[in-house]
Amino acid sequence: MDEIKRYRAFLDNGKTERECIKEIISLAEAEGYRNIESVDKLKAGDKVYYVQYAKSIALFRIGSAPIEKGMNILGAHIDSPRLDVKMNPLYENEGIVYLDTHYYGGIKKYQWLTLPLAIHGIAVSKDGTKKEIVLGEDDELAFCISDILPHMAQEQMKKSAGEFIAGEDLDLIIGLKESESDEKDAAKKKILSLITERTGMDEKDFQSAELEIVPAGKAKLMGFDQSMVLAYGQDDRVCAFTSLDAMLEENNAERTSCCLLVDKEEIGSVGATGMDSIFLENAASEVLARMEGGYNGLTLRRMLRSSYMLSSDVNAAYDPLNASLYDKKNASMLGGGVVFNKYTGSRGKSGASDANAEFIASLRKAMDEGGVKYQMSEMGKVDTGGGGTIAKYAAWYGMQVIDCGVAVLSMHSPWEITAVSDVLSAKECYKAFLGMR
Repeated sequence: MDEIKRYRAFLDNGKTERECIKEIISLAEAEGYRNIESVDKLKAGDKVYYVQYAKSIALFRIGSAPIEKGMNILGAHIDSPRLDVKMNPLYENEGIVYLDTHYYGGIKKYQWLTLPLAIHGIAVSKDGTKKEIVLGEDDELAFCISDILPHMAQEQMKKSAGEFIAGEDLDLIIGLKESESDEKDAAKKKILSLITERTGMDEKDFQSAELEIVPAGKAKLMGFDQSMVLAYGQDDRVCAFTSLDAMLEENNAERTSCCLLVDKEEIGSVGATGMDSIFLENAASEVLARMEGGYNGLTLRRMLRSSYMLSSDVNAAYDPLNASLYDKKNASMLGGGVVFNKYTGSRGKSGASDANAEFIASLRKAMDEGGVKYQMSEMGKVDTGGGGTIAKYAAWYGMQVIDCGVAVLSMHSPWEITAVSDVLSAKECYKAFLGMR
């Protein structure tokens, strides 16, 4: 279970994108990877990484085959649903001090009430000083969003789940007025002084901060048989970790291997650190510029078009307590092995990337030859399920791509569930894929 212990540590150490990148670089450098900015020339066997704004990373191991013939790419995302602290968040209301938040990604808002929550992120002062912040992960400090007691919640309980709590009411309690002082905002000032004492931030520093509210606590083994993992952020860090782990162990593939771990998938892969940018193109160009023959636009296009990619993203696990939402024969089961999803999107495959049959056949052959346990699945019934991944942004280059990842129960909740055996199957799948010709 050493791999699962390392996986749990990865989740604990990487609750934000920046924390993930920091952990990934540490693991990669221990295996001989170097920042591409420190490298002038590349040849077969060399290992480098390219970082975008400390939130996305591309790792490359140069193969012996001409790079123009394409790469084998594992692509996952490292952002997860959460609450973000607003830019002017600190306020006092009737003696209670709050941080104002804005939710990120698809969440059920009511699930974030009355949970122990932590604050992770950075704050950057005007002089450029960067402060890394982790608050609420130990026994001395905790934060929470309050809820109404059942005795007084008659009207609240009549509302739909989507209306149960408004987004503007997802505000984090961080302090309380203790004295009878008549001074305006006395409690806010007291809490601000404590924030400054702990972090070095002043109130204006919130304006140039990236602070994320996440569930507090460590990843745990779940069940009497310890057959599952219970943790925050397994969508999609379970695929990020297994992709990275497979990449770091790969040393003999003919084709160049690449591992893309990107940001912003949960909000549409937007921005400079999302897959709907030219991040991959820029990273690949930097590699080409350091290889014999140098950068060439046509070579880059051929390289990307000839690549294979697994969009390493999770799939909804079959839930027997909500069986009516699934087409069981096309659902992914906990413990059923890594999941291949030919197409994503919703309803009539809207927004989907639909993999070619020839590519799927070659993957089936590689999985069977490697003894990998796998399953083919969709996400829910035709008129019920659906979702997007980074696959369609890779397909834009003309490469062969399919979604392939781990089944997750309670996806997008503060605490998600995966099967230990599926985590292990995912890594073996990704290793087999990297060896494909």
